[in-house]
Amino acid sequence: MTSLLHTPLIDWHTSHGARMAEFAGWNMPIQYSAGIIAEHMHTREKVCLFDICHMGELLLDGKGAAEALARAVTVNIATLKPGRCRYGFLLNHEGGVIDDLIVYRLGEERFMIVVNAACRALDFTALRERLGSTFFLEDISDVTAKIDLQGPESFLALEKALPGYWRRLPYFGFSEECSFDGSPLCVSRTGYTGELGVELYCPWDKAEALWELLLKDERVMPAGLGARDTLRLEIGLPLNGQDLDERHSPAEAGYTGMLTSHALYVGKDGAHAIREKLLPFVMPGRRSARHGDKVLLDGREVGVITSGSFAPSMGCAVALAYVDADKAYAVEYLVRTPKADVPAKVVSLPFYQGGTARIALF
Repeated sequence: MTSLLHTPLIDWHTSHGARMAEFAGWNMPIQYSAGIIAEHMHTREKVCLFDICHMGELLLDGKGAAEALARAVTVNIATLKPGRCRYGFLLNHEGGVIDDLIVYRLGEERFMIVVNAACRALDFTALRERLGSTFFLEDISDVTAKIDLQGPESFLALEKALPGYWRRLPYFGFSEECSFDGSPLCVSRTGYTGELGVELYCPWDKAEALWELLLKDERVMPAGLGARDTLRLEIGLPLNGQDLDERHSPAEAGYTGMLTSHALYVGKDGAHAIREKLLPFVMPGRRSARHGDKVLLDGREVGVITSGSFAPSMGCAVALAYVDADKAYAVEYLVRTPKADVPAKVVSLPFYQGGTARIALF
């Protein structure tokens, strides 16, 4: 049996009563004593701190790296400026999603690519093959920690802990012109919750000190992956391996609008293929659909739930489901849960409309 990997905050989590569980090969905090709903609501109303050190970071550098990377991923590198980052996909040759990722442009020919923990090795191998041996490509995950500060009051807490004019950061902008405890610190206005916030990248051995500094602010509460999952689902963000996978294209997941690159990237021919559509459902009450539950229309199975949960901010259940494209016209479906068939109404994303992620700060 393979041993679980640990983030640099493992001792802090266990000494503060976190309920730990395996996620993508890592021993991760799912919740603390307050519980998932309390952590979820605190993120929506104030600010929470998340250990996301399990994520992968890859560094790319070298003359011609921008052009080469544009042929490897869907991100429109040609219009990405230094100091900005952009969401996109690493596709297989058929156009299916190997991983979703964020590309940071550190310089004209220098990039950081943030990938999912479960796909880290696969992504590195695929990029190495696509980029060739000309460029410097390094997996810096083992020396890079990632801590997410998320919530409407996140910048107040950040400015108290690390004085600076962080409000100048645009949405999906970042700054490397800062440091913590004598070491480099990258502050990125990004997140996975739908709320105002930052993702902080620092050396692995500085993570616990930064974590404890941020928690000195009485507004800040630690939160686990349980709340992170309900928060991301409330705004309709996908989870790789559930809502995104190698059998489905970005277009099927609803991301046609992000496929703006003119480069001939791997999988481009299939990226717009639509055989199924990822539909957003709202379901009455607290009974939520689960991954794998069947979707019915006129008594026939037409799809499957990929993600589902009670939405604490809304007081009802929400779900995402792939439905056959020729059956994706209906307004209401039934979801077959283990206990009952539950009506599911198609709505527009995001489910939760009150998120602060994009608000102007100056």
